[in-house]
Amino acid sequence: MIALTKRNLKLFFRDRASVFFSLLTVLIIIALYAFFLGDMMVRNMEDAGISNAKVLTGSWVMAGLLTVISVTATLGALGTMVEDKSKRILNDFSASPLKRSSLIGGYMLSMFLIGMIMSVIALILAEAYIALSGGTVLPLASIAKILGCLALSVLSGGSIVFFMASFFKSQNAFGNANIVIGTLIGFLTGIYIPIGELPGAVQAVIKAFPPSHSGALLRQIMMDAPLKEAFAGAPAQALNEFRGAFGVTFSYGNQTASRAASLIVLLATAAVFCGLALLNISRKKKSV
Repeated sequence: MIALTKRNLKLFFRDRASVFFSLLTVLIIIALYAFFLGDMMVRNMEDAGISNAKVLTGSWVMAGLLTVISVTATLGALGTMVEDKSKRILNDFSASPLKRSSLIGGYMLSMFLIGMIMSVIALILAEAYIALSGGTVLPLASIAKILGCLALSVLSGGSIVFFMASFFKSQNAFGNANIVIGTLIGFLTGIYIPIGELPGAVQAVIKAFPPSHSGALLRQIMMDAPLKEAFAGAPAQALNEFRGAFGVTFSYGNQTASRAASLIVLLATAAVFCGLALLNISRKKKSV
C-alpha cells in the first residue's frame, strides 16, 4: 500500500496539468475577489462603520479558499485512479499479489496526503495574504486547530469525491465532472456571495452541504480576532447577525449549530461516503 501511495503521489505532482486544475477554482475565486467582490465588500463594511474591513473580508475569503481546495485537490488526486481504470492498469494490479484492501487503501491514502499538502500550502499563502493586508498571523494554537479542521475537511470532502470517482471509467467523463464540480463548489460552500444575501432555498442547500460545515469551522477560527476587533463594544445581536450572514455559524430555525455538530457532520459524511465507495468498488470486481 505504501509503495502504491508513493507512486500515486509522484504521478500527481509530476503532472502539472493535474496540479493546475486542482488549483483552478481557487485561482478563479482569488481573481473574482481581487477584481470584483473584494472592493465592494470592503466598501459596504466600511460604510457600516467597520474599521478593519479589509482584514475581515480577507479572512472570510481565505477560509473559504481552504474549504474549496480540500475538495478540488482530492478530486484531482483521484484522476490517477480513473486513469488506471481506463487503461486497465487496475486489472494488472488485481492480478498481482497485492491485496484489494491495500490497492484501495493506496488510492485513499494518496488522496488524503495530496489534499493535506495542497491545503497546507494554501494555508501558508492565506496567512501571508492576511499579514500583507494588515492582519496578524494566527497563533500556533489556532494554526493547530485549522490543521485539524483541514484534516477533517479533506477526509470528508475526499470521501464524497472518492465515491463519485468510483463510478467513472473514462478520463473524459471524469474531466467533465471535475469542471462541473469545480464550478459549483464555490456556490455550494457560500464563497462567492455571503450566505445571508442568498434566497432561503439556496441557504438551505448550502447548510445541508457537508463541506460548508468545514468552511464554518475555519471561519470561526480565522475570523475570531478580526470579529472581536470589528464588533468591540457593539451589541451581541449585531455580532450574531453578522456571523450568520457570512456563514461563520449556521442556524436551523431557532437553533445555531455548534462546533461539535459541524464536526459530527464531517465525521459522519466521511464514514458514510467512504463506506458507499468501498461497497461500489467491491461490486465491480472487473474494475479493481
